[in-house]
Amino acid sequence: MTRGEAIGFLGTGLMGGPMARNLGAAGFRVTVWNRSPEKAQALAPHARAAPCPAAAVEGACAVVVMLSSGPVCHDVLFGAHGAASALPCGAMLIVMSSIGFDEARSMAARAGELGLRWIDAPVSGGTRAAEDGTLSIMAGGPQDTVEEAHGILSTMGHVVHVGPEGTGALVKLANQIAVASTIVAVSEALLLAEVGGADPGKAREALMRGFAASRILDLHGARMIRGDFAPGGPAKYQLKDTRAARAVAEELGLDLPALNLADHLFAKLVDHGGGDLDHAALFLELKRRNGRLSSSSGPIGSTVQGRE
Repeated sequence: MTRGEAIGFLGTGLMGGPMARNLGAAGFRVTVWNRSPEKAQALAPHARAAPCPAAAVEGACAVVVMLSSGPVCHDVLFGAHGAASALPCGAMLIVMSSIGFDEARSMAARAGELGLRWIDAPVSGGTRAAEDGTLSIMAGGPQDTVEEAHGILSTMGHVVHVGPEGTGALVKLANQIAVASTIVAVSEALLLAEVGGADPGKAREALMRGFAASRILDLHGARMIRGDFAPGGPAKYQLKDTRAARAVAEELGLDLPALNLADHLFAKLVDHGGGDLDHAALFLELKRRNGRLSSSSGPIGSTVQGRE
């Protein structure tokens, strides 16, 4: 698909907003919809806001979906909002939300019944990569469809075709296992260093020069040390993904203990009020479990002041 063509974009939150802006800046004619209209309107002049999902996709050659969950995607596309039915036959439906493996396969089949072409293309990299157009994009769908969508997807990041319909969602769950488990490990490492008397900032600096180095230690380790948990990737969405990954692991007959532990800890973080904090706030849950939060603190979500 070439620049200048009409693209619908559904969901312009923390990730979707900059992704839609990059599409518009690249020369596509982008029409956006969001449940909170002001977030869609803020994308002018790179995108035009529509009053409903069906209006955003009308006449589009492709629609990009960046909504919060599989059920929300299904409702907006195939439920009362009826966005998928408003697309012309042969249009491309690119769902970049983090959705379940079975959800992706089910919606792909539903899209096919409507004469639409499907790609599940979830992303990784966070809000900074969304802004910079450097997301990792895991695309599941027919090879020719993914190749045709490259002009759209490449404005938002680096595209890898990982297999047929549903495998983009599957690989995103694999990504989330690695992310969640590494956040647990980094939280434990920094807490051990801090409680044992080391300077946690210097400990992180030292660890970054060896085999323990990772983007999570680099970026989220710095957040943990600063106490900066304004949401880039909210913990409640990390929990949604670990739950989905556990369901797929069970379906495949796999025992994944690190995933099970991460899921348990993120569930506790959300239970104790941290669902809207960044997933790096798992560090606070470990502090709570070890009696290291201030005794005057309320729920975890009330103990930290995030960025403006």
